[in-house]
Amino acid sequence: MKSNVTWGFRLALLATALASVVVVLGAFTRLVDAGLGCPDWPGCYGHLTWPTTEEHVATAEALFPETPVEHDKTWPEMVHRHFAGLLGLLILGLTIFTWRRAAQTGQPLPKGHTLGLLILVIIQAAFGMWTVTLKLWPQVVTAHLLGGFATLSLLWLLAQRLGPWQWISQQTGKIRALKPLVLLALVLVVLQIALGGWTSSNYAALACTDFPTCHGKWWPEMDVARGFNFAQTIGPNYLGGLLEGEARTAIHMAHRLGAIVVTLAVLLLVVRLFGIRCARHMAGTLLAVLALQVSLGITNVMAHLPLAVAVTHNAVGALLLLTLVTLTHRVFTAQST
Repeated sequence: MKSNVTWGFRLALLATALASVVVVLGAFTRLVDAGLGCPDWPGCYGHLTWPTTEEHVATAEALFPETPVEHDKTWPEMVHRHFAGLLGLLILGLTIFTWRRAAQTGQPLPKGHTLGLLILVIIQAAFGMWTVTLKLWPQVVTAHLLGGFATLSLLWLLAQRLGPWQWISQQTGKIRALKPLVLLALVLVVLQIALGGWTSSNYAALACTDFPTCHGKWWPEMDVARGFNFAQTIGPNYLGGLLEGEARTAIHMAHRLGAIVVTLAVLLLVVRLFGIRCARHMAGTLLAVLALQVSLGITNVMAHLPLAVAVTHNAVGALLLLTLVTLTHRVFTAQST
């Protein structure tokens, strides 16, 4: 019985690691403007990989005359798709394994959890296709990003549920009292990730290039209505974005303000955690990840969005989310000694 759970735990950890790679590759693909590196789906100019020889490139450009082959954009897109496909197969295997083991052993394994993951990854595949066919429509790009973070979070939560991690403490009263604050911090981080996705998909990361002001003002001219118009027309090619400066400034400033709210909520949580003996290591980890994420966000603005920093900012955002998922699980499953 224990070995069954152990194998499920190992598969969940493997899937989490692979999902982390997919999230980082997705960020890289988006930031190098390779989201439309392949104009078709699921292949690339009709290839399982991407056209490389002169003959294949000529054939591809004859089929898609409006989108000439750009090798620096085809390979990031297809590498991302291949890793995402591999993750989907691994989640399918994890789901089958969990349901079979539950039927064979009668263990209360998280069948619903794995089935939900499988459904989510299928939906993710659809959003991956729509990202291409709808030409980077911001709503779809943002939803696709959120789906990737959700997949990663649910895989890590599954590993938490199957793993040996649990707080057993004499301070369970203090731990359980953290539930509202932990959930608040988790929701705020998810909303901030959504704002980050909206900022990226509308190419608003460099709408402000100074810090802490924007265009030399604490409150610059902004067009909030256009910046957050979620009924944008489907049809144009959104590569590079279509919004005017003031609309992008509104998106950028919303992301900055969101960062302030998240920072305050997480800092309050850190202070509360330091008062609980078994949670102090988690408090230190959360504080370090938050500080790193804020530093990367500021660096993105001041250094004009260097690729390595921007990709790392996405990765650390995922790490912050996973830290809060871990904390949420520990708080809700804590037991008395």
